[in-house]
Amino acid sequence: MRPHADPSTVKRRSAGALAALLLAAGALLAFAELAGEVVEGDTRAFDEAVLLSLRTAADTADPVGPQWVEAAFRDLTTLGGTSVLTVVTLATLGYLLLGNKRATAALVAFAVLGGTLLSTLLKAGFERPRPDLVAHLVEVSSQSFPSGHAMLSTVTWLTLGTLLATVQPTLRLKAYVLGVGITIALLVGVSRVYLGVHWPTDVIAGWCIGAAWALLCWLAAGAGRGAGFSVIRLFRRFARITEYPKTRHQFGGLAAGQPVTSPVLLRGAAPAPRSPDPARARCRSRQCP
Repeated sequence: MRPHADPSTVKRRSAGALAALLLAAGALLAFAELAGEVVEGDTRAFDEAVLLSLRTAADTADPVGPQWVEAAFRDLTTLGGTSVLTVVTLATLGYLLLGNKRATAALVAFAVLGGTLLSTLLKAGFERPRPDLVAHLVEVSSQSFPSGHAMLSTVTWLTLGTLLATVQPTLRLKAYVLGVGITIALLVGVSRVYLGVHWPTDVIAGWCIGAAWALLCWLAAGAGRGAGFSVIRLFRRFARITEYPKTRHQFGGLAAGQPVTSPVLLRGAAPAPRSPDPARARCRSRQCP
């Protein structure tokens, strides 16, 4: 029989799961709204203004800042590339499988592979061309919306950050690990705009859909007790709280026909006293025939 969890712990984890679910819903709504604006062409002025602000006025092929900034962004953008993310994912899967954490390994594989497929389908569906306003500082070949680097780096690094956060002993370390994963995803997205290969709205959309996908995968799988319960567990717990028996006579010692109104009665009600068996009482007093 499983011991009852501490009520404060249950409340905290349920609140965390609900917060993550709301964040995922908000990210999906933001992506849908942004996608509609992009399709209608309402983001063109914003996209062009941001791209031009990152290039010198005399030459749109020359990015602002010293040479080392461009080199740094070239390096940072590889953290969201297919090769780096594949190596990181395979190394993580190997570690989890060797540690006999098959369910968590399945979660990571599903999140990354599913995110890759989703990114490919979205790019093919929107078919937005790459920016032609400034020169591309790295080579690209696929469509522009949403940014695959921004989306997949968010999915991968946020998932790995959440995995590491669940085993940290303090809240400060959990926040630090998650912050590192989020920072990497943000830097990758910024690098795509700086290098001129994505419109800013491509990157924002990639962050939104990537965060939503990672959160939904984590919640649906129910992995990582420290990160919160799954949606399924959350709904089951809510159902157990609200579905009480209709009468109190099912719990000994309570009057029949009265509705149960408090969950305390489910655990605190004492069973009805049993009437003593005469034959057993005689045997105990050595009066058996």
